[in-house]
Amino acid sequence: MSQRTSGILMPVFSLPSPYGVGSLGQSARDFVKFLHRAGQTWWQILPVGPAGNGDSPYQSVSTHAGNPAFIDLPLLAAEGLLTAEELASVSEGNSRSVDYPTVNADRKRLLRLAFSRGYDREKAAVESFASQRRWLRDYAAYQAVKDSFDGLPWQDWPDEGLRRHDPEAVERWQAEHEEDVAYQIWVQYVFAEQWSALKSFANGLGVKILGDLPIYVSLDSADVWAEREQFLLDGQGCPSSVAGVPPDYFCADGQLWGNPLYDWSHMRADGFGWWIRRVERAGELFDAIRIDHFRAFASYWSVPAEAVTAKDGRWEPGPGMDLVGVLTGWFPQLIFVAEDLGMLTPDVEELLRTSGLPGMKVLEFAFSGPDNRYLPHNCVRNCFLYTGTHDNAPIASWRPSDAEEAYAMRYLDAKTPQELHHRLLLAGQTSVADTFIAQMQDYLSDPGRVNVPGTAEGNWRWRMACDVAGDELADEIYQMTLDAGRCPPRHG
Repeated sequence: MSQRTSGILMPVFSLPSPYGVGSLGQSARDFVKFLHRAGQTWWQILPVGPAGNGDSPYQSVSTHAGNPAFIDLPLLAAEGLLTAEELASVSEGNSRSVDYPTVNADRKRLLRLAFSRGYDREKAAVESFASQRRWLRDYAAYQAVKDSFDGLPWQDWPDEGLRRHDPEAVERWQAEHEEDVAYQIWVQYVFAEQWSALKSFANGLGVKILGDLPIYVSLDSADVWAEREQFLLDGQGCPSSVAGVPPDYFCADGQLWGNPLYDWSHMRADGFGWWIRRVERAGELFDAIRIDHFRAFASYWSVPAEAVTAKDGRWEPGPGMDLVGVLTGWFPQLIFVAEDLGMLTPDVEELLRTSGLPGMKVLEFAFSGPDNRYLPHNCVRNCFLYTGTHDNAPIASWRPSDAEEAYAMRYLDAKTPQELHHRLLLAGQTSVADTFIAQMQDYLSDPGRVNVPGTAEGNWRWRMACDVAGDELADEIYQMTLDAGRCPPRHG
């Protein structure tokens, strides 16, 4: 019998802290201790790369790098790299919402100070770290050049050699701006050190980290700049078609993501080396990986670059088991979760069956009638069942149709909306699904939403209030989890 487990979805940026955004320091460890007390096996997070367009973790400027905003400032202060006065200079902003421009400006200023004080004493370790990571020098060069050109996308850089990633031009620029490149490498070294310590702490308490691998990468990214041959681009680095999804329950016009599409023929001929390197890096960070938009491995929606909406796209065949088999074969120690939500066509269902990977189910989509695949009685063991994902409203702000709400009330034998809230959590916990995940907001009865798909503004900002994830709530979650057979009883 498979081990039954459960977990909580909580983005790193949503952790409470006095410095404007969640980080890898004490508040993260406090949350891990909360998960442990609550009997949870999984801490599910969103992508942790440097956020790009719209502050979205799914539009990162690197599929390998860590977000500098998540570096914990008090940990740097404890190493003597920042003073108490410098910490006090950080603007707290709205503690329940991330103010990204302020946070990014504060981090850049203080990380530069810490670098000036700490690089020389850690130089040997930093250089050893960089030598073992093929991606890092390209990322550091990309970020340093981008900063020198006031954030311009690489396609608009005025230096043609840099724009084309000409090796001689890049090496010459790195030599002329050695300190700026060293700073970017040092930042990634610090992120890796802090992340490794946090992951070891979590694993030591029996908490595993479920990370997220976005299906696509941003056009303005170190990945596309340095390895454009992996993508369908013209000679100027511009895509003729871009990624998106067709109209669905989230958006009547579909979603036009704008990411470059992969050159699957090139990747297949290369043995999918780019993907192997990508997942190898993710395996350093996470215990399990959610493959975002898994359906694109079966077939993906290709939209003409000049299109205004995603309606005008068409389906194209993906790499299928050729790629999935490579990844599961190379990384048997990793757990892969297939995000198979959205428009499921027979090729997607066949790929999921052949791969044997667990898919995802969402309770908030379940109440259209007894044949709905997401209802608990239609659930399968080999899946991750959610109340809702980061793209859904938490239960406290979930607004089903009148017919769906009436069916949910009958199905779950709930007499009031408050009772329905509790019974949704109970239904997830007691389902046959091997793993159940709820958003942290669901246990807090917090209506705050992380993301509204199809909207460009106001997302990725929700933060948990201080002191709400206490022992009493942890004990309530633990009892529900224990009763559902998803955690062992406590000792002592």
